[in-house]
Amino acid sequence: MTGELYDNAGRPKPIEIKLKKEEKQLLVSFSDGHAFQFPAELLRVESPSAEVQGHSPSQKQIVSGRRHVGIMGLEPVGNYAIRISFDDLHDTGLFSWSYLYEMGLQQETIWETYLENLTRNGLNRDP
Repeated sequence: MTGELYDNAGRPKPIEIKLKKEEKQLLVSFSDGHAFQFPAELLRVESPSAEVQGHSPSQKQIVSGRRHVGIMGLEPVGNYAIRISFDDLHDTGLFSWSYLYEMGLQQETIWETYLENLTRNGLNRDP
C-alpha cells in the first residue's frame, strides 16, 4: 500500500473520475481496481447532504421525481471529496471518496431500497 493510492485509514482513493453529462453518469475508478458507474439520479437521491440524509437515519428523506436529473459539474473539495452540482440546483452534498466507494459496493441494494421506499410511500421517479 502506498500513501498516494490509499488514505490514512487504508481505504482506496480514486484514480480517475469521469463525468459523462450526456449519459447522466459519473464514472469513478479506485486504486484497488474497483470501478463504479453511478447514475446521476442515484447520486442525487442519496446525496450525503443534511437536506437528504437528515441528522440521523430516522430523518432521511425520500427524494422523488429525479429520473431525469443531470450533473452540471464537479468541484474537488480538498483531497478527500467532490461536490456535485445537479441541474435541479442541489449542490450541498460532499461526496467523500469513502462514501462513493461504499455506495459503489452497495449500489444494487441501495437502488432497490430506494425503489421500494418510493413505492411504499406512493411516490415515483418522474417529476
